[in-house]
Amino acid sequence: MSKRLLPLINAFGFTDGVIFFIRRIFKKDGWYRSSRYNTRIFLRKKYADNYTFKQVFLEDQYNFHIPFTPSTIIDGGANIGLASVYFANRFPNANIVAVEPSQENFKIVEKNIAGLSKVKAKLGGIWNDNKHLVIVNAKDNDNAFMVEEVDADTPGCIPAYSIASIVKEMNWSTIDLLKLDIEGSEKEVFEKNYESWLPQTKMIIIEVHDHMRKGAAKSVFAATNKYNFSFSMNHENLIFINQDF
Repeated sequence: MSKRLLPLINAFGFTDGVIFFIRRIFKKDGWYRSSRYNTRIFLRKKYADNYTFKQVFLEDQYNFHIPFTPSTIIDGGANIGLASVYFANRFPNANIVAVEPSQENFKIVEKNIAGLSKVKAKLGGIWNDNKHLVIVNAKDNDNAFMVEEVDADTPGCIPAYSIASIVKEMNWSTIDLLKLDIEGSEKEVFEKNYESWLPQTKMIIIEVHDHMRKGAAKSVFAATNKYNFSFSMNHENLIFINQDF
């Protein structure tokens, strides 16, 4: 029991950690209060929410040095919005766009960012152009959703958003922090149409999924190597920092 309880206490303090632990045992779905992050988090028990929660808040996977204070952030592959919640609390003045393709997850994103006025949620997938997508593995997974491009009249399709279109919509001059966990779609995102936004991106945090889409890593490195990015790793994430800023 201590192995499960202590990380919660370390992350949220004794009182909130103990309450979180007890409620998580007996409650299926529900709200969990965090005084440390001054927010409530909605988690579902039957989904992979526990895994994402562990990555973000217990393993602190995004708690690494950032050599500037971001004011513009894209959370691509937002899942249930926990990374957006984390970044909104770490950088309270940042404007954040959270993009998630799963409608079920998106409902929880909206719950989790409800009190965060600077976070905007968009249902859809990150892609290299504003097209349409469908999730191709929804029946096999509740966490890692792969998408593919389809015609606009395809039943169940969702919008595809290029990073350039998000930047234009938000009227940003730079992307300070680009977080991508998009289950192989990074292959398409970094294959083409990146010339306008990539050199204006200060930092990229990306999980690469070659096992889901062959050539994803090659695409990412080929594009970033055209610009002055340094490279490092943190947990499952590759970190690229633009040395021109």
